[in-house]
Amino acid sequence: MPDEPRWLTTTEMDAWLPLLAVINQLPQALDQQLRTDAGISHVYYSMLALLSNAPDRTMTMGELARDSFTSPSRLTHAVTSMEKRGWVARCADPENRRIQNVSLTDDGASLLVRIAPGHVDEVRRRVFDRLSPTQVEQLRDIASTLAEQN
Repeated sequence: MPDEPRWLTTTEMDAWLPLLAVINQLPQALDQQLRTDAGISHVYYSMLALLSNAPDRTMTMGELARDSFTSPSRLTHAVTSMEKRGWVARCADPENRRIQNVSLTDDGASLLVRIAPGHVDEVRRRVFDRLSPTQVEQLRDIASTLAEQN
């Protein structure tokens, strides 16, 4: 007879269910805010924000896919769409022509500067304004632990 599964304890279930709600509700709420206020999806916003923090505002397609948790095909579609809007530019890497780089354009940076305050307000309202400074530190520690790759 196989070993009995390790079911969640009551305490673990009491932690898991609210976490599951946050995992499902927060991305939808942030996406809705960005679409309503700025006409942009949370996925696109995240990519623009990642590029804005990268050296020379440039990342390889592979780095951007990894850091935005996006599949290569979804990334290609997103970058093509943002490129048509003038927010990013794509070019071959000068050191390895097989690698494509994506750069945040001045128009993309301007868009980000314009829409970031509303996004940050929404993040504060939905997350940080509800927590004490001690809880923010705990959240940082817990989220960092959970985000570590095995």
